[in-house]
Parts: sequence; C-alpha cells; structure tokens
Amino acid sequence: MAKKNKTRRAAVKRFKVTGSGKVMRRKAYKGHLTAKKSPNRKRRLRKATVVSSTELKNVKNMIGA
Repeated sequence: MAKKNKTRRAAVKRFKVTGSGKVMRRKAYKGHLTAKKSPNRKRRLRKATVVSSTELKNVKNMIGA
C-alpha cells in the first residue's frame, strides 16, 4: 500500500486554495524597507496573487490539495 504524504505545515500557512482550485500567495518585498518604496508599489504588494503554473504542482503537493 502506498504511503500518504505528510502536509508541509509551513506551506499551509503561506498558501490558500480558492473555490475554483487556484492557489493564492502573498507578494514578496513587503516585509521591510518600505520607507523607500512608493505608495503605489506598496499598495500593489498588499494584494494576494495566483501561484504561477510552473510552481502549482509542487505547492499543491506540499499543502495536500
């Protein structure tokens, strides 16, 4: 019998699966050093975005989706 994969708990905290099956992630470069970034740039970084198709298989495998 095949062994089940364990869920990567760190990945579960970082990714969210939508109802349609897409995987959402937070954008990078918002954590610190924000004083020098423009307000427009910081506003764009607030929004979540979809995980790229090249990473999707790996991320879904990690989160057990």
